[in-house]
Amino acid sequence: MSLLSDLKTLISGLGIPVETGIFSDPAPDEYIVLVPIADEFALHGDDKPDIDIQAVRLSVYTKGKYTKLKSRIIMALINSGITITSRLYIGYEADTGYHHYNIDTENIYKIETEE
Repeated sequence: MSLLSDLKTLISGLGIPVETGIFSDPAPDEYIVLVPIADEFALHGDDKPDIDIQAVRLSVYTKGKYTKLKSRIIMALINSGITITSRLYIGYEADTGYHHYNIDTENIYKIETEE
Protein backbone atom coordinates (compact mmCIF):
# COMPACT_ATOMS: atom_id res chain seq x y z
CA MET A 1 0.00 0.00 0.00
CA SER A 2 1.16 3.49 -0.76
CA LEU A 3 -0.24 7.00 -0.60
CA LEU A 4 0.89 7.61 -4.16
CA SER A 5 -1.19 4.76 -5.55
CA ASP A 6 -4.16 5.65 -3.31
CA LEU A 7 -4.07 9.23 -4.61
CA LYS A 8 -3.76 8.14 -8.25
CA THR A 9 -6.85 5.97 -7.84
CA LEU A 10 -8.79 8.72 -6.04
CA ILE A 11 -7.92 11.50 -8.53
CA SER A 12 -8.50 9.27 -11.56
CA GLY A 13 -11.92 8.45 -10.11
CA LEU A 14 -12.73 12.16 -10.16
CA GLY A 15 -11.99 12.22 -13.89
CA ILE A 16 -8.97 14.50 -13.51
CA PRO A 17 -5.81 13.63 -15.46
CA VAL A 18 -3.00 12.75 -13.04
CA GLU A 19 0.74 12.00 -13.36
CA THR A 20 3.62 11.46 -10.96
CA GLY A 21 6.57 13.87 -10.99
CA ILE A 22 5.82 15.62 -14.30
CA PHE A 23 2.90 15.70 -16.70
CA SER A 24 4.19 14.00 -19.85
CA ASP A 25 1.21 14.42 -22.20
CA PRO A 26 0.10 17.74 -23.68
CA ALA A 27 -1.44 19.57 -20.74
CA PRO A 28 -5.25 19.64 -20.60
CA ASP A 29 -7.17 22.55 -19.05
CA GLU A 30 -6.93 20.92 -15.63
CA TYR A 31 -4.59 18.27 -14.28
CA ILE A 32 -2.72 17.16 -11.17
CA VAL A 33 0.91 16.23 -10.66
CA LEU A 34 1.68 14.04 -7.63
CA VAL A 35 5.06 14.65 -6.01
CA PRO A 36 6.24 12.33 -3.21
CA ILE A 37 7.72 14.56 -0.49
CA ALA A 38 8.45 12.22 2.43
CA ASP A 39 8.60 8.60 3.53
CA GLU A 40 9.50 7.93 7.13
CA PHE A 41 9.15 5.41 9.88
CA ALA A 42 7.62 6.51 13.14
CA LEU A 43 9.66 6.36 16.29
CA HIS A 44 10.15 2.81 17.43
CA GLY A 45 12.18 1.21 20.18
CA ASP A 46 13.08 -2.21 18.80
CA ASP A 47 14.57 -1.26 15.39
CA LYS A 48 11.54 -2.82 13.74
CA PRO A 49 9.15 -0.10 12.58
CA ASP A 50 5.52 -1.09 12.26
CA ILE A 51 4.15 2.01 10.52
CA ASP A 52 5.24 3.92 7.45
CA ILE A 53 4.32 7.60 7.20
CA GLN A 54 4.08 8.81 3.60
CA ALA A 55 3.54 12.35 2.32
CA VAL A 56 2.63 13.45 -1.21
CA ARG A 57 2.02 16.91 -2.67
CA LEU A 58 -0.81 17.39 -5.15
CA SER A 59 0.11 20.19 -7.53
CA VAL A 60 -3.20 21.23 -9.04
CA TYR A 61 -3.27 23.16 -12.32
CA THR A 62 -6.38 24.61 -13.91
CA LYS A 63 -7.24 27.23 -16.50
CA GLY A 64 -10.72 27.51 -14.96
CA LYS A 65 -11.90 28.57 -11.54
CA TYR A 66 -9.46 26.91 -9.17
CA THR A 67 -11.70 27.22 -6.09
CA LYS A 68 -14.34 24.84 -7.46
CA LEU A 69 -11.73 22.21 -8.42
CA LYS A 70 -9.87 22.70 -5.12
CA SER A 71 -13.04 22.13 -3.09
CA ARG A 72 -13.89 18.99 -5.07
CA ILE A 73 -10.44 17.51 -4.46
CA ILE A 74 -10.38 18.47 -0.78
CA MET A 75 -13.78 16.86 -0.14
CA ALA A 76 -12.64 13.67 -1.92
CA LEU A 77 -9.49 13.57 0.25
CA ILE A 78 -11.45 14.13 3.45
CA ASN A 79 -14.05 11.51 2.53
CA SER A 80 -11.30 8.97 1.75
CA GLY A 81 -9.60 9.46 5.13
CA ILE A 82 -6.39 10.95 3.73
CA THR A 83 -4.94 13.68 5.98
CA ILE A 84 -4.43 17.14 4.49
CA THR A 85 -1.42 18.81 6.12
CA SER A 86 -1.18 22.00 4.07
CA ARG A 87 -2.99 23.96 1.35
CA LEU A 88 -1.42 26.85 -0.54
CA TYR A 89 -2.36 28.92 -3.57
CA ILE A 90 0.89 29.33 -5.49
CA GLY A 91 -0.49 31.82 -7.98
CA TYR A 92 -1.58 32.47 -11.51
CA GLU A 93 1.01 31.61 -14.15
CA ALA A 94 0.49 34.27 -16.82
CA ASP A 95 2.79 32.55 -19.32
CA THR A 96 0.76 29.28 -19.25
CA GLY A 97 -2.68 30.53 -18.18
CA TYR A 98 -2.90 28.10 -15.24
CA HIS A 99 -3.81 28.68 -11.63
CA HIS A 100 -1.45 26.60 -9.47
CA TYR A 101 -2.60 25.28 -6.09
CA ASN A 102 -0.78 22.80 -3.81
CA ILE A 103 -2.35 20.36 -1.39
CA ASP A 104 0.01 18.40 0.87
CA THR A 105 -1.27 15.06 2.13
CA GLU A 106 -0.09 12.41 4.52
CA ASN A 107 -1.17 8.93 5.46
CA ILE A 108 -0.01 6.18 7.78
CA TYR A 109 0.35 2.61 6.60
CA LYS A 110 0.84 -0.44 8.78
CA ILE A 111 3.90 -2.40 7.74
CA GLU A 112 3.12 -6.07 7.24
CA THR A 113 6.08 -8.01 8.54
CA GLU A 114 6.77 -11.64 7.84
CA GLU A 115 7.01 -13.83 10.90
